[in-house]
Amino acid sequence: MDFSNKNLWLLFEWGDTNIYVTQSMLAVWIVSGALILLAIAVRLRVSSFKALPGRAQNVVEALVETMANFTRDTMGEEFEGFGAYFFGIFAFIIFSNYSGLARLRPPTSDLAVTLALALCSFLVIHITAIRKRKWNYLKSYIEPNPIFLPINLIGMVAEPISLGFRLFGNMLGSVVIINIVYYLLPWFLSFIIPDILHAYFDIFAGGLQAFIFTVLSMTFIKQKAVSSF
Repeated sequence: MDFSNKNLWLLFEWGDTNIYVTQSMLAVWIVSGALILLAIAVRLRVSSFKALPGRAQNVVEALVETMANFTRDTMGEEFEGFGAYFFGIFAFIIFSNYSGLARLRPPTSDLAVTLALALCSFLVIHITAIRKRKWNYLKSYIEPNPIFLPINLIGMVAEPISLGFRLFGNMLGSVVIINIVYYLLPWFLSFIIPDILHAYFDIFAGGLQAFIFTVLSMTFIKQKAVSSF
């Protein structure tokens, strides 16, 4: 693997084609691998859970119950089943945002990643709306007059784009600011001020952006599934 470029690395050559890996791709693999290993570890421990929970069981049950309660309070009891989906989305985003603490480039500072997350929410939003409201949902795009169809379609597409760009813009801005600070500071200050910025941008802002993305996705699902334009 060629590490001569800090942002783009040559993984291997396939004939006349060079296969590259970027910092964002590497971070996605690391975050995804960590979450998969964590999920496997929890799954193996589930069978040993007891009526009198230990420390690890308390943590797992608290996280699951918190997301289930939050989903029910935000979306209503009929959408409580989305808790597992949004738990996964929230975990991936917050782990990605916090990966900056390990000096990785947060995957959420890459537009391809945030738009992929937004596309997932887009599909869930409209599939759920069609299942709940069926023809009435499709008909709502031409109400009160078919002339509003283009406007309604633009609004439909704007929702996932706004989700993706909001997360991308905030996280990219954090990466740019921190990198500028690293570049401008003398070496003896590079262990103090950047840590303060990491605490704000990675921990506070990263957690906030994960929360906002999750809540907005929940809100869009509920709006589309239970109401009309």
